[in-house]
Amino acid sequence: MKASMHTSGGAQEPMTKNPEDRLIQQLTRSKIYQDYERAYSEATQMPLSLRPVDIWNMAHRGKKFENPFCALISQSSRPCAACLDVQHQIAGSDGERPSMVTCFAGMTDSAVPVHLGLKTIGFLQTGQVLLRAPNKAQFQKIARQLLEWGATVDVEQLEEAYFQTKVLTAPQYQAMVKLLEIFAQHLSALSNQIALQEANAEPPIIHRAKEFIEQHKSDAISLSEVARALNVSTFYFCKLFKKATGINFTEYLSRVRIEKAKNLLLNPNLRVSEIAYEVGFQSLTHFNRVFLRIVGRSPTAYRDSLPK
Repeated sequence: MKASMHTSGGAQEPMTKNPEDRLIQQLTRSKIYQDYERAYSEATQMPLSLRPVDIWNMAHRGKKFENPFCALISQSSRPCAACLDVQHQIAGSDGERPSMVTCFAGMTDSAVPVHLGLKTIGFLQTGQVLLRAPNKAQFQKIARQLLEWGATVDVEQLEEAYFQTKVLTAPQYQAMVKLLEIFAQHLSALSNQIALQEANAEPPIIHRAKEFIEQHKSDAISLSEVARALNVSTFYFCKLFKKATGINFTEYLSRVRIEKAKNLLLNPNLRVSEIAYEVGFQSLTHFNRVFLRIVGRSPTAYRDSLPK
């Protein structure tokens, strides 16, 4: 039978209450991601997906460069379950470094984690490629496996798609994954910015509070000091600020300071200790700990990762 291919290209994004999934949706809709995905896919002829940690469908379904072989076998339930198992293996990695999984048919997929601070919120996923040239014996083995699973596919059509699969050398593939690692760093930085700017329709008092924080972020300011500057009680301001921004005052101040620190780290002539005190931290140890939690790496490691 001819497999019918269902695409999700025009489907609406599912509504979710999970803040990490919402953040991934925002990143996916961003111009920087859409431009990168288009350029990456056109240059490599490979699909690219930005997906949340928990996913219950095929990552590349409906993508322009989805592997036709993978699209065909995903129409039958048992092979589709095997493909979904690959997705779960990728998501089940430690989330600290790229992971690579090869499916029963020899197709390789990789996922590069995207972080918000130390937390993995999603993956940049690519692949559906072979790392060695296809051969007749290997295809016959795959076809037998599919028949054992009860898959109903057009074997001739499947064979044609299998031998048209993109083949890369291991170094070529690793270089493409390295490109995704660099881009994942940009998306992780963007996710931190979104977390800071998410509350657009905020009360005027919160806007004034943010202006005060921006002006005094390098000083040893406290929650009560900001509340006094706004002529409100500390309790009221604390409750209102958390409701409007989604994070408490201390966390917001830390993120503002870390964003400034990231800019200062671009200057190789500034020591990390100088930057720590410049942005308002009274302890280098505290600065290093907060930077690691928010950015996902130490200040020194972040500086080393910057383009020279």
